[in-house]
Amino acid sequence: MSRCVFVQIRCRPGSTYAVAEAIALKELHSELYSTSGEWDLLMKLYIPEGEDIGHFINERILDVPGIERSLTTLTFKAF
Repeated sequence: MSRCVFVQIRCRPGSTYAVAEAIALKELHSELYSTSGEWDLLMKLYIPEGEDIGHFINERILDVPGIERSLTTLTFKAF
Protein backbone atom coordinates (compact mmCIF):
# COMPACT_ATOMS: atom_id res chain seq x y z
CA MET A 1 0.00 0.00 0.00
CA SER A 2 1.12 3.59 -0.58
CA ARG A 3 0.14 7.19 0.18
CA CYS A 4 -0.80 9.58 -2.62
CA VAL A 5 0.74 13.04 -2.31
CA PHE A 6 0.90 16.06 -4.58
CA VAL A 7 4.02 18.22 -4.69
CA GLN A 8 4.05 21.69 -6.21
CA ILE A 9 7.50 22.89 -7.21
CA ARG A 10 8.84 26.38 -7.82
CA CYS A 11 11.95 26.47 -10.01
CA ARG A 12 14.63 29.07 -10.52
CA PRO A 13 13.75 31.22 -13.53
CA GLY A 14 14.63 29.46 -16.77
CA SER A 15 15.20 26.05 -15.18
CA THR A 16 11.70 24.50 -15.26
CA TYR A 17 12.32 22.20 -18.24
CA ALA A 18 15.65 20.99 -16.84
CA VAL A 19 14.06 20.35 -13.43
CA ALA A 20 11.13 18.48 -15.01
CA GLU A 21 13.49 16.33 -17.07
CA ALA A 22 15.64 15.49 -14.04
CA ILE A 23 12.56 14.53 -12.03
CA ALA A 24 11.18 12.44 -14.90
CA LEU A 25 14.47 10.50 -15.15
CA LYS A 26 14.13 9.47 -11.50
CA GLU A 27 10.86 7.66 -12.36
CA LEU A 28 9.39 8.27 -8.90
CA HIS A 29 6.23 10.10 -9.94
CA SER A 30 2.88 8.98 -11.25
CA GLU A 31 2.19 12.24 -13.12
CA LEU A 32 4.14 15.47 -13.69
CA TYR A 33 2.68 18.66 -15.18
CA SER A 34 3.86 22.17 -15.90
CA THR A 35 1.44 24.70 -14.42
CA SER A 36 0.63 28.38 -14.55
CA GLY A 37 0.64 30.64 -11.53
CA GLU A 38 2.80 30.66 -8.43
CA TRP A 39 4.17 27.11 -8.93
CA ASP A 40 5.93 25.79 -12.03
CA LEU A 41 5.37 22.04 -11.71
CA LEU A 42 2.76 19.77 -10.14
CA MET A 43 3.75 16.20 -9.37
CA LYS A 44 1.57 13.33 -8.20
CA LEU A 45 3.40 10.48 -6.54
CA TYR A 46 2.80 7.53 -4.28
CA ILE A 47 4.95 7.18 -1.19
CA PRO A 48 5.47 3.57 -0.09
CA GLU A 49 3.75 2.67 3.20
CA GLY A 50 6.14 3.06 6.11
CA GLU A 51 8.33 5.65 4.35
CA ASP A 52 8.67 9.05 5.98
CA ILE A 53 7.07 11.44 3.49
CA GLY A 54 9.36 14.36 4.33
CA HIS A 55 12.53 12.32 4.01
CA PHE A 56 11.32 10.67 0.80
CA ILE A 57 10.63 14.02 -0.88
CA ASN A 58 13.72 15.79 0.49
CA GLU A 59 16.13 12.99 -0.39
CA ARG A 60 14.68 11.84 -3.73
CA ILE A 61 13.04 14.90 -5.28
CA LEU A 62 14.35 18.12 -3.77
CA ASP A 63 17.97 17.26 -4.47
CA VAL A 64 17.35 18.24 -8.11
CA PRO A 65 19.27 21.42 -9.00
CA GLY A 66 17.03 24.37 -9.85
CA ILE A 67 14.28 23.74 -7.31
CA GLU A 68 13.69 26.79 -5.14
CA ARG A 69 10.71 25.71 -3.05
CA SER A 70 8.05 23.01 -2.76
CA LEU A 71 4.62 22.55 -1.24
CA THR A 72 3.45 19.03 -0.40
CA THR A 73 -0.24 18.21 -0.06
CA LEU A 74 -1.17 14.95 1.63
CA THR A 75 -4.33 13.14 0.54
CA PHE A 76 -6.71 11.25 2.79
CA LYS A 77 -9.67 9.80 0.90
CA ALA A 78 -10.65 9.55 -2.75
CA PHE A 79 -14.30 10.13 -3.61
